[in-house]
Amino acid sequence: MISIDTVYMQRALELSKKGIGYTNPNPLVGAVIVKEGRIIGEGYHKYLGGPHAEIDAFQNAIEDVSGSTMYVTLEPCSHYGRTPPCAETIVKNKISKVVVATTDPNPLVAGRGIQVLREHGIEVITDILKDEAMKINEIFIKYISTKKPFCIMKTAMTLDGKIATASGQSKWITGEASRTVVHQLRHRVSGIMVGIGTILKDDPSLTTRLDAIEGMDPIRVIVDSKARIPLNAKVLNLKSNAKTIIVTTELADSKKLKALKEKNAKIIITPLKNDRVDLPYLMKQLGEMGMDSILLEGGSELNFSAIESSIVDKVIAFVAPKIVGGKLSKTPVGGLGIEHLSEAYVLDDLKVSIVSEDIMIEGYPRR
Repeated sequence: MISIDTVYMQRALELSKKGIGYTNPNPLVGAVIVKEGRIIGEGYHKYLGGPHAEIDAFQNAIEDVSGSTMYVTLEPCSHYGRTPPCAETIVKNKISKVVVATTDPNPLVAGRGIQVLREHGIEVITDILKDEAMKINEIFIKYISTKKPFCIMKTAMTLDGKIATASGQSKWITGEASRTVVHQLRHRVSGIMVGIGTILKDDPSLTTRLDAIEGMDPIRVIVDSKARIPLNAKVLNLKSNAKTIIVTTELADSKKLKALKEKNAKIIITPLKNDRVDLPYLMKQLGEMGMDSILLEGGSELNFSAIESSIVDKVIAFVAPKIVGGKLSKTPVGGLGIEHLSEAYVLDDLKVSIVSEDIMIEGYPRR
């Protein structure tokens, strides 16, 4: 039998998802205030720098909240950041009980919010739907713990593992519903990363296009070790609030870099690693810029380099019920590959979904 705490926490988790795409690099948080078996206030963290979920719930309360129970998906903060500490506000509003899904993953503050509440006589229950709450905030947990972006590698292929025909034709491998899911992913993350090969072949915009909501464009990150990107490439000539970053090396021509800067592109120069961009170094730089997540939509070479260098945290693969064949047809992951099956990169915690006519497989590389 499902407990009443679980029911209200499920509602708080649903509320938290409304903030997807707008709170980065802050977490997704939902809150519900319950009094005498009735929900009298709901809230969620709507945007970066805006009121936290608890505050939003108080502002939306339809009656006096004193003596109520608050359900919140993440431990109330106890420190001054962009907003005042929520734990103190909960105390001031005379909440009698707080039910928390998961503690703050930040090792510097974990448990302190709960401690403040208990010191003021408030009953606190933790770990209600903890796994679900941590899954929703997997991006935030990785970023706050390591200061590096959570990297999602997205691929789309046919049933026989091809990303294009032998002639190079690749639009469209998957159906419209799968492409909508990809744009929802773009809306959720801070940045989208592709290699120069994708730019030269497809000249993509790398923007977010959604019908239901106004999608947030991710920062465009182009891995281009020799700065070969054409100055007329779409990613350099968009009307978008998100910037474009060219990631290159000492192999790039200085005049070309100057021209790219004149196009308002930001330049990141990494050390050479096997004559290519050093991806772990890049992740560190992007994290320091406040980017909490990257959607890797690279070609086969960049995908293998990303997996090989252990920057990939999650894989999402779309499989279309199509067969194209061809010994020269490319696969999602190229590079040198591995020699022995015992060395294969294995995915754990698999989830398989049907997206219209396609199959979506999600998993996490085993460390």
